[in-house]
Amino acid sequence: MESFNPNKLLKEQFVSYQTGSSMLEIFFLITALSVLILIRHCIGFNCPDSGSLKKDDTGGAKGKNLKAYIMALIVDYICIVVPYILLLTVSAQWIYGNTFLMIFLLLYLIAYKRNRSSFLQEVGMDSIKYNVSSYRVSMMIVTCFCILAVDFKIFPRRYAKAEFYGTSLMDLGVGSFVVANSLVSRHARGISNMAMKAAFRSTSPLIILGFARLISTSSVNYQVHVGEYGVHWNFFFTLAAVAILSSVVNISTSYFGILGSLILIGYQAVLSFGLNVYMLSEARGTDIISQNKEGIFSIFGYWGMYLVGVQIGSYLFFGGSAGPSSRSMKWTRARVLALCLLFWSVTLLLDKYVERVSRRMCNLAYVSLVLATNLQVLAILMLSDYVPGSKSSNLEEAFNKNLLATFLLANVLTGLVNLSIDTLSVSPFSALVVLFAYALVLCFVVGFADFFGIKFKFW
Repeated sequence: MESFNPNKLLKEQFVSYQTGSSMLEIFFLITALSVLILIRHCIGFNCPDSGSLKKDDTGGAKGKNLKAYIMALIVDYICIVVPYILLLTVSAQWIYGNTFLMIFLLLYLIAYKRNRSSFLQEVGMDSIKYNVSSYRVSMMIVTCFCILAVDFKIFPRRYAKAEFYGTSLMDLGVGSFVVANSLVSRHARGISNMAMKAAFRSTSPLIILGFARLISTSSVNYQVHVGEYGVHWNFFFTLAAVAILSSVVNISTSYFGILGSLILIGYQAVLSFGLNVYMLSEARGTDIISQNKEGIFSIFGYWGMYLVGVQIGSYLFFGGSAGPSSRSMKWTRARVLALCLLFWSVTLLLDKYVERVSRRMCNLAYVSLVLATNLQVLAILMLSDYVPGSKSSNLEEAFNKNLLATFLLANVLTGLVNLSIDTLSVSPFSALVVLFAYALVLCFVVGFADFFGIKFKFW
């Protein structure tokens, strides 16, 4: 029987044994996307009457105009998606210079628009909501583009996931998803915990998705990098485990940060006393734990990361009793920036004196790096209050309403592309065409889902 994926081993080797890039390059890559989003906000040209279609009294649809919505999505695609794909591929060697050029362009647009019209700064919870939404979407955009781009030679190997130790752009994916969820979670908002039965029922879709991915990848002989999570484990199982463990914790949100820190410090201590050698070893036994050691033990790191993220979200966005004001917004921005600088400093110290960053183990330095980069994106995007123009693009709104569904669609499209063409042999031009087409389909499918009011809720 002919294999669906005859180049499976070559593709697995292509993404294996990478060492990552520098933290400085990660800093600039994250900054570049944030600046692109602010430039898009500054340009404006969004579809009017934002919001999904609604039915009027006669049963007809009203709300957004489809033609205007499509035009707005095209502008989003041209201003955000196309430049960032180019930055991650053919322009990767000039990331520092390109980032500075985009910053200068943003400053010019701000000055130009301020001179042509009066600009009233928007403050309050609505502004924070838009900032957080933009941040969550930006991290999803990076993840969705990278999971396919990594299979092409046009994508720099230093951006692929590091095998053992190191920092790379793709290493931030799963950690950023955990942090993005934790900052606005029910725990961060002070909503009481669910009972164990309800917690399992709530996370059951994630468990089903985990098994669905396991079965589908096995049935079509799809390439799987075992060093990421193990033989059978995957991203969805990690999310489900974190959700269940967090629901079990029956303490006040104000103590989540302390508990999360204790878990992370304890886990790092166990790693330093020998668990890291076991987890990084390529030798595997026949038992289920040894087969999936990376996925199972890294749960402690992701759980601690989630708890700390809940504490940060509660502190920044849901802990204050004062009403929305310019002063409270300034304090929020200052706190986000201070926390960003703190976690970047902690990351550098941990990476040098404790243990180097390792996504594979989700060690303490990795958790600190993920928190630092996510807060960096949030800090930059919170400057949107000083940017004349819209607060959010239509593409951002669409992605934000279906984050997990967007990630699922991106995985399906990535799988279809890999099973349809030999990604290792295509030319750079063809690779770009495929990536642009993939991103276009992803953006417009998610966009139309938002336009017609379709929302997928998984837990």
